[in-house]
Amino acid sequence: MMDKNEELIDQKQLAEDIASKIKYAFLDFFLVKPLDPIKVKKEFSVPVDTTIKKDENGIEAQDFKEVSTEVKEVDSDFRQGVVVKVPMYYNDREEKDKHVNVGDIVVFKDTAGQWFDLVKNTRLLREYDILGVVK
Repeated sequence: MMDKNEELIDQKQLAEDIASKIKYAFLDFFLVKPLDPIKVKKEFSVPVDTTIKKDENGIEAQDFKEVSTEVKEVDSDFRQGVVVKVPMYYNDREEKDKHVNVGDIVVFKDTAGQWFDLVKNTRLLREYDILGVVK
């Protein structure tokens, strides 16, 4: 069984191999392969079902005065992905200004960027879409 560090090394090697085979050079976008969704536990308020009552006009209504809290495991609003290509303009920067490299695992809002269907299961992200780098 692989530990997390081995998985990250494998992702980096895989990303570098994939990057060398992609014929596109992006001016302003990072090409990222999203990883599986992150699961988080969230609390939800759920109404407690009560009996149906009729009011003075004979209209039936349910009264939901009471609520209970349920904890459910759901997909996070954020996602991780492996950087497959960095933009040409980003490569022109000095080394001290670069914080994201091919093979890095980054965090981004799940709704950020746009899907890039010319390279299977990849997404184009701008630099400001990337919220952080997993260390």
